[in-house]
Amino acid sequence: MKACQYLLPILLLLAAGTAFNTVAAQTVSLNYDRLSFMEEPLATEIGDVTLLLNGVMDTPLSFSLQDDGYDDEGFIGNFQVSAVTQLPNRWRVNLAYFGQYATDPEVSVDMHDQFRDNVALSIGGSWGTLLGGNLSGVVREQTRRLRGAGNGYLAFDNAFGSLEHWGGGYLGRFGPVVMSAVVDEDTNFDLGAMFQRPLGTRDYRFTARYTEGTYNPPHTTYLYDTRGGGLVGELVYGSALFDIGVGFEHFSSTLLPDAEQWYISSGAHYKIRMFTLSVEGQYGQVEGEDKISAALGIQYDLARGLSANLGLNHEDAQAEVAHVHFINTKDTKAVLSMRYNF
Repeated sequence: MKACQYLLPILLLLAAGTAFNTVAAQTVSLNYDRLSFMEEPLATEIGDVTLLLNGVMDTPLSFSLQDDGYDDEGFIGNFQVSAVTQLPNRWRVNLAYFGQYATDPEVSVDMHDQFRDNVALSIGGSWGTLLGGNLSGVVREQTRRLRGAGNGYLAFDNAFGSLEHWGGGYLGRFGPVVMSAVVDEDTNFDLGAMFQRPLGTRDYRFTARYTEGTYNPPHTTYLYDTRGGGLVGELVYGSALFDIGVGFEHFSSTLLPDAEQWYISSGAHYKIRMFTLSVEGQYGQVEGEDKISAALGIQYDLARGLSANLGLNHEDAQAEVAHVHFINTKDTKAVLSMRYNF
C-alpha cells in the first residue's frame, strides 16, 4: 500500500507530460540511475517560471544464465521535474526533483522502499552554478564513462566509496573545461574536471576525479573511510565512440586492516541506422583478488522515445579482508525490456 501511494502521482506526471511543448533546455540532472534520459525535456511556462519534465519507463525481464533459469521481471519509472526562472540580476534559479518507482529487485533492494527520490536547488550565473541537496552522484555523472547501450550494464566500474545523501556543490565552465565539486554533510568530498573539444573530424573528452567517502561492505556493520581517483579518455569519430578509464581506491578502518583496489575498464559504442551497440569490459583487483565484469548492450529504436533493449552482463568478484567478505558476487544475466523516453 505504501508503494501504491507513490504510483498515482507518477502516472499523473507522465500523463501531464504529453501536454508540454518540447524545448532544448539544459538543467542539472539528478538521475544517477543506469537509465539515462535520452530525449530533451518537455516544457511549459507559467508566468516567469519554466517547468521541465523528463521521464523514462522500462519493463525489464531478466534471466540468470549462472543459475540456468528465469530470474525476475519488474517495472522502473524515472522522472525529473524542474522549475526554472531568471532573476532580475540574470542569475538562473532551478529547483529540481527526481523520483524513481521500481519493482525490479536489481534496483529496489528493499521491497519496502520501492520509491526513492533526489531534490536539489541551484543558482547559476556567468561565474558558475551553486547547488544544494541530494548531490552524491553529480561529480560521478560529469566524469564517468558513457553508459552501455540498451540493457548493457558494466559492474564495478566505479569507486566503492560514496558520499552521504545531502551536500553542497559547484559546477563551473571555463572554456572547454567543466569543474565540479561536492561536499557532503560529513565533510567527505568529490572533485572532478572534464575537458572536451573537437579536433579535426574527431571529438576528444578527458576527465579526472578524486573522491573521499565511506564504504560499508555487504551484510556487515563495518565502515571504511575511502580515498580514490580515476581518469577517463574518450574519442568520438563518426558514429563510433571509444573510451577507457582507470581507477584506484584506498580503504582504511580503525577495526580492520587497510585495503586497496584498482581497476581498468574500456568500451566501444557504435550507431548504425536503428541500432545502437555497445561492448564493455572491466578488470581489477581488491587486495590481490580478481574483479571482472563485461557487458554487451543492444538498443533498437522503434519510434521516437520507444525502443527495444537487450543486455548481457557478467560479473565475478570475491574478495575477503580479515575474514570479512569485502565483495562477493558471481552472475551472468540476460535482460530484455521495452523502454519509453520522453
